[in-house]
Order: sequence, then structure tokens, then C-alpha cells
Amino acid sequence: MSQPKSNKRDRERVKREKATAKAERRLQRREETADTGPDASVDQESLLAELARLHAQMEAEEIELEEFLERRADITSRLVIPEG
Repeated sequence: MSQPKSNKRDRERVKREKATAKAERRLQRREETADTGPDASVDQESLLAELARLHAQMEAEEIELEEFLERRADITSRLVIPEG
């Protein structure tokens, strides 16, 4: 009977750790944006390469869907899509 509670505690602990890590990444991005400003150029090729690596990790099942979606949203938010 103690096993299910232990598993639940472990899942909840992992969930809290992910939430903390996510909050830290958000704070770090805010600080970086404040330091460089919104007009700072980002190397688009490196962002696309990072996105490709992320997809490869997902296909190889190295990361979970939740992390994939979070990281993909971060990368695509930094991509500049030209108009026209």
C-alpha cells in the first residue's frame, strides 16, 4: 500500500521541479531581453539548428512531449519571420 503513495510523491516532486525550472528559464529570458533589448539580432540559423535538434530528440524519445512543446515555443518565439 505504501508504494502508490511513494510513486505519487515522486511524480509530484518531479512536477514541482519542472515548474521551478520553467520559472527560472522564464526569468532568465526576461533578464536577457532586458539586457539586449527587443531589437537584438538573434542568429536565425542557430535557432533553426536548435529546433532541428529538438525535433530529433523528440523522435528519438529522449525528451517528453511537455518539455518538447515548451522548448519549441521558446525557440519559435525568437524566430523572425519576414513579412511579404
